[in-house]
Amino acid sequence: MLIRLLRDTLLDSPLSRLGSTIATGIALAYGVPLSTGRIERRNRLIVLQGLPRWAFRRGGVCVGRVYLTSRNVSPRVLRHEERHVRQWERYGMLFPLLYGLAGADPLRNRFEIEAGLEDGGYVRPRRG
Repeated sequence: MLIRLLRDTLLDSPLSRLGSTIATGIALAYGVPLSTGRIERRNRLIVLQGLPRWAFRRGGVCVGRVYLTSRNVSPRVLRHEERHVRQWERYGMLFPLLYGLAGADPLRNRFEIEAGLEDGGYVRPRRG
């Protein structure tokens, strides 16, 4: 009963969406001053390009609805990052904690797997 109440309160809820909105604001405050490239909206994703390599890990990072990158903006990668937007909406501010607990190896991280390892560039696309 308590677990269901917590799940209903914290996951896919107004509270989790508020967390995603707060994370989006933080990412914009962090990324806009560092961005030297295009800033644009692509569907539900706000893409900030031209950030220095030290400003994020791997090819880029999604925080809330904001994708921070240097220039990693292929359609496949953006599709992958949009799936992370949905994860932020579902888990809110719990997402960074849950993501960290899932591990740094993207091939074992459930959130990267759910977002699509091929689209994220972690594995080669299957030939079909």
